[in-house]
Amino acid sequence: MKKILIADDNEDITDILSAYIEKEGYEPIVARDGQEALTKFEKYRPVLVLLDIMMPKIDGYEVCRSIRHKSNVPIILVTARGEDFERVMGLDIGADDYIVKPFSPNEVMARVRAVLRRTPKNNHTIVKNDKMLSIDNLTVNLEEYTASINGEKVSLTKKEIETMWILGQHPNKVYTRDNLLDSLWGYDYFGDSRTVDSHIKRLRAKIDKFEHPGWSIKTIWGVGYKFEINEENV
Repeated sequence: MKKILIADDNEDITDILSAYIEKEGYEPIVARDGQEALTKFEKYRPVLVLLDIMMPKIDGYEVCRSIRHKSNVPIILVTARGEDFERVMGLDIGADDYIVKPFSPNEVMARVRAVLRRTPKNNHTIVKNDKMLSIDNLTVNLEEYTASINGEKVSLTKKEIETMWILGQHPNKVYTRDNLLDSLWGYDYFGDSRTVDSHIKRLRAKIDKFEHPGWSIKTIWGVGYKFEINEENV
């Protein structure tokens, strides 16, 4: 089930919004402070974030900035502050919409539906500075050579990290075995395509220990492999 993150330290508000979100067919994920919001964002990869500005530990502006560094997931700021400059600031740092308290839950859900309608289905996909790739619940950091699924580190080799990076750069594009052999081992490598098959098999065994219903590495028989996104689960 697709998830919506509600970040607010007011329990009454989170309870009301959670009930309305469930009626819309989404799973609500609640965070009581900014730090928890960032942690749960990494873990659950929601399709949208309802974000209060005045929160303990880290305020909503900083949470919004942090999320925008790695994802273009829709963010709706929800706050008691209604001054124009604060609305402008929220939009300038990457928020998609802005709601002022007190609000009607029906209005919030109407805004949620509107934002999701105009958001591309692959809104979780982003490459930052040619070093960070985030797709659904997968994050690959080519600078640190790390990979995580749902915020949990996956122990991958250098070549396996590079494989995820290459395939993930262009979701649903088919790469032939020769393409991957050349990209990963170089044109002067004297191996054959079975090297790629064995490599992919080991990689799948590692990533399949984690749940990733929104994507998978698919075999295209007689051709090669692709990073396939399941739009229904993203």
